[in-house]
Amino acid sequence: MNTTVAARSGPATAWHAGSTKALGLLVAGVLLSIWAVATDARLAYILVYAWFGVGYGLLLQYGRFCMASAVRDLFAVRVPRMAVGMMIAVGLYALVSAVVTLAGFSGFHPNPMGWHVLIGAAIFGFGIVFTGGCASGSLYKAGEGNVGSMLVVVAISFSQAVVVSAGGWLDRLVPASWTASAEAKDMPAELSVTQGWFDQFTAGYVWDLKAATLADRLGAADSPWIAVTVNTLLVAIVPVLVILGLLYWVYFRPGYMRRAKIASPTVGQHLAGLWAMCTASRNTALAGAGLGVLAGAHVWATGAMRARFEVDNFGELLAAMNHQAGLSMQDTVFDPGYWYITTQEAQWGAWVIERLGAPMRDNIFFGLDNGVPSPLLNAPGFMSIGIIAGAAMMALARREFKWKLPNMEAAVFALVGGTLMGIGARVAMGCNIGAFFATVTNGDPSGWVFLLGMALGAFAGVKVFAWWVDWQAARRGDDLAL
Repeated sequence: MNTTVAARSGPATAWHAGSTKALGLLVAGVLLSIWAVATDARLAYILVYAWFGVGYGLLLQYGRFCMASAVRDLFAVRVPRMAVGMMIAVGLYALVSAVVTLAGFSGFHPNPMGWHVLIGAAIFGFGIVFTGGCASGSLYKAGEGNVGSMLVVVAISFSQAVVVSAGGWLDRLVPASWTASAEAKDMPAELSVTQGWFDQFTAGYVWDLKAATLADRLGAADSPWIAVTVNTLLVAIVPVLVILGLLYWVYFRPGYMRRAKIASPTVGQHLAGLWAMCTASRNTALAGAGLGVLAGAHVWATGAMRARFEVDNFGELLAAMNHQAGLSMQDTVFDPGYWYITTQEAQWGAWVIERLGAPMRDNIFFGLDNGVPSPLLNAPGFMSIGIIAGAAMMALARREFKWKLPNMEAAVFALVGGTLMGIGARVAMGCNIGAFFATVTNGDPSGWVFLLGMALGAFAGVKVFAWWVDWQAARRGDDLAL
């Protein structure tokens, strides 16, 4: 009888209501895309970001891929699964990026190397422990119906918008050297770089640092082949192999050898163990591989679109379409050309604050560089929306979509942690995607500094969170413990 029930229910339940809703979302996206291109072919530029975002969301949800989980699981429960997937993604992204760079379609810009990367990353890493998700993880979890993650996205958006435009007493904390250096810069008359700590931090400190790939720093950038080889091997592939080796030796090897009952392993058995670690979670490994390839393809696709429309920045297309309202003083908008998160969320927050009547473009971040475009014309913003939509499709198809309302404590953690993530991302000039994933894969060693800072911050966050749980357990007199 059980066999009969299983036989009946198997094929019948292969397609379910969630699958129908996921297909509905996909069809709606396709129809909206067709309408957008029919309205103006130049809107295809936005669609490239949007559909790559959908791809990221599908893969992130499929592998439950989150860098917050990677560092938290290592420190809290000593499980390397997510960290391994992250390294697989880095390695493959680097290889695809090498091909894209040699083809001439890369628009990558390295980040300035300085102490701010380590400090900002540590603040960011501390915050992710309390939110339960990194920048990309919070987006895909929002697509699963997690309201707490939605609060994280809101907090990230508004905290960034506020921190880059804040002045007042914060200005008095700025070192005199920053102020002097900022004042010496040739800036537009509309900007007063001495009235805003972030402007002085940017113009008086960050702009004085060197932003370069490893090949640039070694003087090996004259030959494209040598530069790509140096950047890909020394900044990405070799460190990835070293980290995978450490993850295996410290976290995976002891249990693997114990389960296999191997007392004196050979090199071959260690290699088998390393492979077992990399394939221990099929979904995570496949998601990491897919993200690496997709992120590299995204760089190529955006570069191809720029060549197709003969522009260097989406702001030029917006101006040509008579949408100048959200442009910066340089007629530009934020348009990285690759997978990036947090800056577009900052623009969302700034756009809302502008609608409430506060000026948001009298500073370097929005006014000079990134602009505050309408969310309906924000190309990277549609990438983030695509991540949420893609994750929702995958969650619905896998019956994992569920509205999850946080309790008061979780909501506070989400808002406070998201705020710290927003502040950290702006201090570090990027998040776990823009300041780590997209940098090391394109030859910028500053990304490893960000990862170190994020790991240190997450380690501290795990310790503080464990203390909080134990304190709560003791206060209630129960047996809760982390």
